[in-house]
Amino acid sequence: MNNKLTLKTCLLAVGVSLALTACVSDPNDPNKHTKQNAATGAALGALAGAVIGYQGDHSGGALKGALIGGAAGGAVGAGVGYYMDKQQAEFERQLAEERRAHDIEIERLKNENLKITMNSEVSFDYDSAALKPAFMRTLDKVGDILGRYPRTTVKVTGHTDSIGSNAYNQALSERRANAVKYYLADVGVSSRRLQTEGRGEVQPRASNETEAGRQLNRRVELLIIPDRDIQQERPHHKRPG
Repeated sequence: MNNKLTLKTCLLAVGVSLALTACVSDPNDPNKHTKQNAATGAALGALAGAVIGYQGDHSGGALKGALIGGAAGGAVGAGVGYYMDKQQAEFERQLAEERRAHDIEIERLKNENLKITMNSEVSFDYDSAALKPAFMRTLDKVGDILGRYPRTTVKVTGHTDSIGSNAYNQALSERRANAVKYYLADVGVSSRRLQTEGRGEVQPRASNETEAGRQLNRRVELLIIPDRDIQQERPHHKRPG
């Protein structure tokens, strides 16, 4: 009996997931990528919620528990995905000039986190942790967006190339990360949301044997992590599923 219920629960979860995904499958929708990301989060949330719902009730009400859990999980998944979709779109729009100049990269990770990589050549002078004026203007834009999307934690990580001692590079990476943190706090981002870390030379993106590679390795990264409880930001104007 339990095996049958488990099978039914899984089938129900898959059905919920497919229904949520089908609601945003219009190929002509100009917002289809945003909605597909949200739907993917909803589908994963629905599946997880269904399993939790089943585990919480092994009686004849297991399917009902799975349905409730799937619906709740789907809402959470859609909320996180849509919230981060909107924030990513803001960053891409406001930082378009920096991206065209290859000063900044914006990447969406599989766990819904956003990663913004900033080239240290345009943010700091060589062997310095003092922010360049042009970089401050970029951080003004970043701080404004973070202020309008407060339901995230921001981890600032500094990296260096391999020139110099390990200890020196570690300290330099920490000073640069802290310089970015303090500036974001000064422009209104709550310091409680900001974490810093220095990685020194231990996570290179490219070979340190060339100047081009060392330039890639000198960088600051912002990892923007959504709060776990985001639920209210949901896609609008969906087609009937």
